[in-house]
Amino acid sequence: MSGLRLLAVHAHPDDESSKGAATMARYVAEGHDVLVATATGGEEGSILNPAMDRPEIRSNISAVRHEEMSRAASALGVSHLWMGFVDSGLPEGDPMPPLPEGSFATLDPDVPTQKLVRIIREFRPHVVITYDENGGYPHPDHIQVHVISMAAYDAAADPEYHPELGKPWAVQKLYYTHGFAMSRFRLLDEAMFKLTGEHPFEDWFKRAEERGAKDVMERVTTRVECGEYFGQRDEALLAHATQIDPEGMFFRVPLDVQRQVWPTEEFELAKLRLPVPERAEGEYEKDLFEGVTGAAPEWDI
Repeated sequence: MSGLRLLAVHAHPDDESSKGAATMARYVAEGHDVLVATATGGEEGSILNPAMDRPEIRSNISAVRHEEMSRAASALGVSHLWMGFVDSGLPEGDPMPPLPEGSFATLDPDVPTQKLVRIIREFRPHVVITYDENGGYPHPDHIQVHVISMAAYDAAADPEYHPELGKPWAVQKLYYTHGFAMSRFRLLDEAMFKLTGEHPFEDWFKRAEERGAKDVMERVTTRVECGEYFGQRDEALLAHATQIDPEGMFFRVPLDVQRQVWPTEEFELAKLRLPVPERAEGEYEKDLFEGVTGAAPEWDI
């Protein structure tokens, strides 16, 4: 199997590096085509790395985040395109303020769905990665990505849906990425306690419990072995310097410990146009391309 195609649909620059990045790097290394489509430019995102919270960065945040995305894509070896919508921001307060007029999450979903259908029909992915119905976390842009991805999965294959957007293409499998797996962090925390006598994720667990977070492993169907590519994942994360603090939680556990304790990334198979394989109870799928067929033609976006 070679030359298959994977499309990952994300809301903001940096999402691709924290959700399935090592899996994408693995598939690129194996000779597959991987395209990341980013819905918005992240214009409304906060600067989460204190070292980057400077006036010249804040005043030029859109261009900075575009440059960061370019470096991250290069680190992973993926192709990338901007869908061209405007970041909605994450509203806070009680009552919740309205989203900015014209921002991504306020649009009639058919508008971005049409753009995503064009991308699918031109790139012709065998597999699509997107967010679950909660957006991974309830950011309005993430939820909109879920909505348009599910609509585009059906619409791209429908010859009667906007034929001007290209020849119909039926994606064979669609996967969700979720939030961080509680099980993973508990095992990593235990491993670090044995090494250092400290629990590096103790505060994170408390916050997760306060908001009633569930372990996403309850929904996982697929675990992709990709520990060899954790270094590329971290390089891509660090490329998003405004969003990722190098002293933050992503980097508290050495890579060799991560590879030993939890060398996979997790997904939920949500849609497929293939026969459902039989599995023993508790057995996970190991490859997003399992069962997929089809060679890679030339593509141009």
